[in-house]
Amino acid sequence: MSEDEQKIRNLIERWAQAVHDGDMAGVLANHSDDIVMFDVPPPFEGARGIDAYRETWPPFFEWQSMGARFEMVSLDVTAGEDVAFAHALLRCGMEAELADNPENRLRLTVGLRKEDGRWLVAHEHHSFPDTTV
Repeated sequence: MSEDEQKIRNLIERWAQAVHDGDMAGVLANHSDDIVMFDVPPPFEGARGIDAYRETWPPFFEWQSMGARFEMVSLDVTAGEDVAFAHALLRCGMEAELADNPENRLRLTVGLRKEDGRWLVAHEHHSFPDTTV
């Protein structure tokens, strides 16, 4: 694993821990001002910009405080000189949901770019598989 891949792995693991802890500052850290996030809940056109990204988290933190889990299961990182991507699988849901469907995973894809020697998340995509098909 390259040094940049390890840095990105650490960045994403810290982000996941911040999400788990409901730590807004930690969630926002290392994200670009022009981030685009496509999330499971609306808005369907995504959250564009750090302010819109910030606004998506309080409802998730509230849901999580009712007993939901958010745990990274796997993480793969590929880094170039100034762009990188990562994909991960997470256990995300209430205990009963996870017990009823233990293999269900939240899918995370992250696009990053290096600015002034620092990796920043420029794109996030969260999704669950469509089990209705």
